[in-house]
Amino acid sequence: MKITSSAVSLNVDADNYYPQRDGHIGPLDDGSMTSSRWTAEQLPGARVVKAFNTIQAGHLLAGGLPAGDPARIALPVAADDPDAKLTVMGLVEELGFDPIDAGGLDDSWRQQPGSPVYTTDRDAAGVRDGLASARR
Repeated sequence: MKITSSAVSLNVDADNYYPQRDGHIGPLDDGSMTSSRWTAEQLPGARVVKAFNTIQAGHLLAGGLPAGDPARIALPVAADDPDAKLTVMGLVEELGFDPIDAGGLDDSWRQQPGSPVYTTDRDAAGVRDGLASARR
């Protein structure tokens, strides 16, 4: 179901596609589209940002730490809209996590379930390494 009016909205896509829960979606099953690109197509005009999908809820609630703390968790942030990405990266920082630019929505497969950064609570260097080493 597509939403007909979402212009000027910013949508933080923290969802992860699980076909056994969500039902099968062809382009997600065959890998021809990322779940965030699919979400963006369902929300025409929305500025979709993929973030917060790689951290468990309890860690998000209690895991924020001050900048510079060596145990600080980093979170990848992917978006096509640079201003929307910066806004969400600021939110990630404000919540006590290191935001890592993960590219555009078509790159967000690198942070989907099964990727090296998915629910692994890595630091900034670890997230960068994990994104770089991700393979389809």
